[in-house]
Amino acid sequence: MKLLLTSGGIRNDSIREALVAMLGRPIAQSRALFIPTAQWGQPMCSPQSVYDATVDRWGDDPSLTGLGWKSVGVLELTALPSIAEERWHPWVREADVLLADGGEAVFLATWMRESGLADLLPTLADTVWVGVSAGSMVMTPRIGREFVDWRPDGTDETLGLVDFSIFPHLDYPGWDENTLEAARRWAPQITGPAYAIDDQTAISVVGGAVEVISEGHWELLHD
Repeated sequence: MKLLLTSGGIRNDSIREALVAMLGRPIAQSRALFIPTAQWGQPMCSPQSVYDATVDRWGDDPSLTGLGWKSVGVLELTALPSIAEERWHPWVREADVLLADGGEAVFLATWMRESGLADLLPTLADTVWVGVSAGSMVMTPRIGREFVDWRPDGTDETLGLVDFSIFPHLDYPGWDENTLEAARRWAPQITGPAYAIDDQTAISVVGGAVEVISEGHWELLHD
């Protein structure tokens, strides 16, 4: 699987070009599945926010679903345990890209495991995973206590499909808890590499090679 781990989505030409290169074809010729599951674990999200993200009504910038795909479907992970694998596995295998929305990363990791999607991912060699915020953080080993909102007394461990952690939304306007100083306080609890990235930045992982793609601000806090 190829990973494009973003903070705020496809916000600039550099990130978009990286996405097209991973797909190996134009966005307009690519089939997408949108995963809104992480929102249900985030107290600040709601049915309205899930709807807005799904139908591309999420602020001024296009959401993941509004990039001009050939087709977009919704894959709700909490429903999958009640559906036979032979029904939903083909949906995933036929998609060119999986679009994982933001929300709560530990909740998303839990349902990726419970649904069986986490076990299926390693078999999807050519599929692209595009994450926004929690949809990116879910691929890391840990997210840090600051980002645990679903079960505050529970684990901060996620899937660990990459060996680095991500502090997203760096210096987002009005978010005092997402400053560089806050990221530097967050980093010591993370034992592996840790990146702070803003919404104009993404991290690509293809064949084990990690590359930062940015038209904004990012920092490798420790390696």
